[in-house]
Amino acid sequence: MSAQQQIADAIASNDVVLFMKGTPQFPQCGFSGQVVQILDYLGVPYAGVNVLASDEMRNGIKEFSNWPTIPQLYVKGEFIGGCDIVREMFQAGELQSHLKQAGVAVKQPAA
Repeated sequence: MSAQQQIADAIASNDVVLFMKGTPQFPQCGFSGQVVQILDYLGVPYAGVNVLASDEMRNGIKEFSNWPTIPQLYVKGEFIGGCDIVREMFQAGELQSHLKQAGVAVKQPAA
């Protein structure tokens, strides 16, 4: 199976997918780690795909999204963005709204 097919399958079979360096338990770059922290804080179930597992996957995700950097977050098949975009959306409350509108459960942070 090609990297493009693996990427398409991961996006199709998970509501929220994070293509990242490392795993959600052990992020291997600071940017991936920040997005993991945000998703974990929100209590969003997601699949983490380690692009370091193969060069084909690392290059494939950049071609797939036409986006040059990793991590990359997808919600319900839609490319959201990388670390900076996700962080800005989270800080503005837009990420939470977007997830809810997409039908993804978001745990409300305790007031």
